Amino acid sequence: MWDPRDQTPDSFLARTRDLGVPDPAARRLTSAILAHGVHDPAEWGRSFQVPKLLGGRVAPLPRLTRDASVVSPGDGFQKLRFRTFDGLAVETVLIPLHKPGAVSVCLSSQVGCAMACAFCATARMPTRRSLATWEIVDQWVQARDLARSQGRRVTGAVFMGMGEPFLNYDRVIAAAELLRCPYGGSIGSAKITISTVGLVPEIDRYTREGHRYRLSISLGAATDEKRRDLVPIAARTPVAEVMAAARRHALARRDRVMLSYVCISGENVSEDDARALGELIGDTPVRLDLIDVTDPTGRFAPPSAGEMTAFRDALSRHVGQPVVRRYSGGKDIQAACGTLAGEG
Repeated sequence: MWDPRDQTPDSFLARTRDLGVPDPAARRLTSAILAHGVHDPAEWGRSFQVPKLLGGRVAPLPRLTRDASVVSPGDGFQKLRFRTFDGLAVETVLIPLHKPGAVSVCLSSQVGCAMACAFCATARMPTRRSLATWEIVDQWVQARDLARSQGRRVTGAVFMGMGEPFLNYDRVIAAAELLRCPYGGSIGSAKITISTVGLVPEIDRYTREGHRYRLSISLGAATDEKRRDLVPIAARTPVAEVMAAARRHALARRDRVMLSYVCISGENVSEDDARALGELIGDTPVRLDLIDVTDPTGRFAPPSAGEMTAFRDALSRHVGQPVVRRYSGGKDIQAACGTLAGEG
């Protein structure tokens, strides 16, 4: 089957050319599916002038099945749960933005996660596999269509849901290309963010390939000793090597690299931690995003107001670069960072 959601736009055009289909017709099909959410082959021909030959090669398209949706009464975050063809749970979050009516979609790239971060519920899921490109893209299409029905509009996407995106590199990049495509998702590159816990070969590949999506690198801690406890799989690579890759990316892009830092009371928010961050970062241009941990098990707690104030003051002394307190919403419905576990 020739699924335009399961390959880059250029790859799909190359295949349709071999079939003798003009590029405009192939683009209209991609637009029908992604931009308009139309999956009915009859409608492709009737409303989008897609040749029957092409429609017959593509249809029918598989879909994820949405079986749960819950909205946080506190902050309006909305979590969707989908089922894959093999019955696995995938969760997606609609994130309200500051601009009224605008939302971003937090996408999952895998079921479960092999990185074993100690504070993350996704890492405790018993079943793991990477999602196909179409499974990633269909999350976005269904979330976008739901937002439209609510009078809202999707203006961005973040690959920060279940899984480590760079363990599913090719499919995640293909999904991002489809979301960016002007006849697909039509989201600007700067409005798409891909997160990684720090896979150095993939960060370097991403930098070499020149992708213009925003990259967010999650450190967990600034020392190898603490990273072994908090992000054990990622800690197999020394944090200095992760930071060196971040520096190469920042210099290649001529822009600040985003560093995400999950703040945990009594674990990684001391004066010493701030000093270690400053020594690690050096003069690499960064933006440091601080995120309160959310752990329903109670093992890890977010910093108190006093702890966070002291930590930010210490960061101003030791890091001296932009620090942002990033809001992680939907805690009451387990939609916050690190809480997605397929529980609806």
